[in-house]
Amino acid sequence: MRVDNGIAYADTAVLKVVSVRALPGHRLWLRFSTGEEGWYDATPLLGTEAFSPLREATAFADVALDYGVPTWPEYAVDLAPEYLYEQTVGAAR
Repeated sequence: MRVDNGIAYADTAVLKVVSVRALPGHRLWLRFSTGEEGWYDATPLLGTEAFSPLREATAFADVALDYGVPTWPEYAVDLAPEYLYEQTVGAAR
């Protein structure tokens, strides 16, 4: 927290994914800007229309990072770092 002209502000860093790797079984290994890491199972998302192109393992393996967001640019699909953090690191709490 910081105080500027008598007003208190909460300093919140933007959460980013700093490293991502596709694993077998439609899972992602993730490292976050907090230094924490974990894995996320994307299988439940594959039943949705938006994520259906990633059902093929080769397509899923094409994950990349775009400004801290895991994305599959060819398919116009991405996953919010905050959601992934809750589902990976947060799930262990």
